[in-house]
Amino acid sequence: MPIPEDVTGDEIDKDVRQELQSLPKTLAEDVAKNLVMVARLIDEDPEGAYGYSKVALRLASRVAAVREAAGFAAYANQKYGEALAEFRAARRMTGTVDLWPVMADCERGLGRPEKALDMAGAPEVHKLDKAGQVEMRLVAAGARRDMGQLDAAIVTLQSPELASNSVQPWTARLRYAYADALLAAGREREAREWFAKAVEADRDGSTDASDRLAELDGVEFVDALSEDVEDVEDAEDGADAAGESADAAPEDGDKD
Repeated sequence: MPIPEDVTGDEIDKDVRQELQSLPKTLAEDVAKNLVMVARLIDEDPEGAYGYSKVALRLASRVAAVREAAGFAAYANQKYGEALAEFRAARRMTGTVDLWPVMADCERGLGRPEKALDMAGAPEVHKLDKAGQVEMRLVAAGARRDMGQLDAAIVTLQSPELASNSVQPWTARLRYAYADALLAAGREREAREWFAKAVEADRDGSTDASDRLAELDGVEFVDALSEDVEDVEDAEDGADAAGESADAAPEDGDKD
């Protein structure tokens, strides 16, 4: 797959670059460039990211960072079985538990929420950092909802991190998930309160909490561009109708 000229491979994280030092220099550069493309495209063009991840995987399947990138690319394309296999491979290579929450979420994607809940109660969770533990809580709550256990999902999300007034990278998503679970349970007033709190914490627009809040408040958004197009079309229709009327009108010489 083509690599843009502005991609050098030096953009990758230093830890990944260190992993690639086990490869011949030219090969390491090629793998690095493909990993950069995975990171660049995974949000806006997941299919493209998946393609570059497969190239990197073909070049260096024994590098943990490559297996991890391939896992996230597959995950972004909802290829959960493939993603889980790659994450497991990366975990075997590194011995770390960082991927435990996303592995559990893959189990959800495969229709196995019970397995995800088992993983949420495993000893590995205690080895996660705070961000990882919050992510695991989100996955567990999602698994409860998959099983129709709304009240249990709400309780799962209730935690010191949710109650804290400090804003952390995970705060907006945690508050959003709590608000969404409350709304699903029919607790609209509380849901509105927590969507508002999610908006306060969502500084980079990672959720659509503001839209959900507006929806609860009965605010409707109008697409200005669509409205302009409709106005133009109405004007054109009016002009066409006027033209047809003029054509149909008899000339003076035709009057009786």
